[in-house]
Amino acid sequence: MEMSSSLVLRGDSGAPRNHTHEATTGEKAEISSFSDNDIMQSLGPALIACKYDISYATVERFGASLTKETKLKECLEILTSADEFEQFSIRPGEEELIRSLFINNQRFSFDNANCRDPHVKANALLQAHFSGQPLSGDLAADQKQVVLIASRLIPAMVDVIFFGGWLWLANCAMKVSQMVTQGLWDCDSMLLQLPYFTKELAQRCEDNPGTSVTSVYDFLEMEEDEWRDLLQMPDAQLFEIAKVCKRIPDIDLALHIQNSANIRAEEVISLHIIIERNLVGRTEVGPVYAPKYPKLKEEGWWVMVSDAKTNQLLAMKRVCVKRKSEKVKLDFAAPGQTGRKTYALYVICDSYIGCDLKHYFSVDVKSTGARKDDDYMKE
Repeated sequence: MEMSSSLVLRGDSGAPRNHTHEATTGEKAEISSFSDNDIMQSLGPALIACKYDISYATVERFGASLTKETKLKECLEILTSADEFEQFSIRPGEEELIRSLFINNQRFSFDNANCRDPHVKANALLQAHFSGQPLSGDLAADQKQVVLIASRLIPAMVDVIFFGGWLWLANCAMKVSQMVTQGLWDCDSMLLQLPYFTKELAQRCEDNPGTSVTSVYDFLEMEEDEWRDLLQMPDAQLFEIAKVCKRIPDIDLALHIQNSANIRAEEVISLHIIIERNLVGRTEVGPVYAPKYPKLKEEGWWVMVSDAKTNQLLAMKRVCVKRKSEKVKLDFAAPGQTGRKTYALYVICDSYIGCDLKHYFSVDVKSTGARKDDDYMKE
């Protein structure tokens, strides 16, 4: 994975907002903190482009195009507007094939689409990937490359979104990462990530009398005879489904707020998070189960903190959870106002749909003038 970086930004209140990415090797490289937004805006695209080895123009385009109003359709259009997709030129006879992709089972279409545009082609191939639309020949080969490029661009897009502090859009881009990995839409059933599952079978599970089965975790709570009655499959297929169910992440959280009884306005809040993972008898995580993804992939997680009232992103890290337990530390600034403040903690997987966690926590922010003399001695 990419080398780690740490970016400190300032939100609307002027308080610093911290963003860190953690390398899987443990090697870390700190990027200097900036208090001047003009400096950050000028250097940010270059830092992101260098970090992910992508075009500077692509990062600038992301920054100019993404807004807090951006929805999924626009997010995909902005993603496929990247310079990295210029290479997918239109071969003779492909224009009509691309047009037919938009007509057949595509969720989003372009208005007056120019099907000779490589970016329109990339968008069509990406949506066909999400829809499970079969392709062959050169288009199938192009689609694999489009998927891999999109997977590399999305973390850069998330970094750009963080500069704006837009929680909803960050979640949207992270969902796109899951969609790219699994070859599914965000609205598809989580069960379609399992082998042998079709939309019809997923619907039958949801309609199961007595116990609606809508997630992998519902399956894990069922008895073996209930599985057999519901799925009606040969033992070999049931065994394979059970193996994949155990590979899909099942995580829980524990968190500790450092010096929680003595948090002062505009001082740093340090949040210590432990991500606990149920390995279900395994000793290591292994690669993502993603048969539609062109190559082996290692899963990653975004850990974010936002203001629960304003939904402004305050801190974010991207980490790997390879062990049974992974420790993560997030630092962000307390507000200038005193009183009880509520935050939301998100743990978002970049590879699987339906595994994310959200947790609310609160802190009591005290006035800086309220510090007692003996507080200094304790520190």
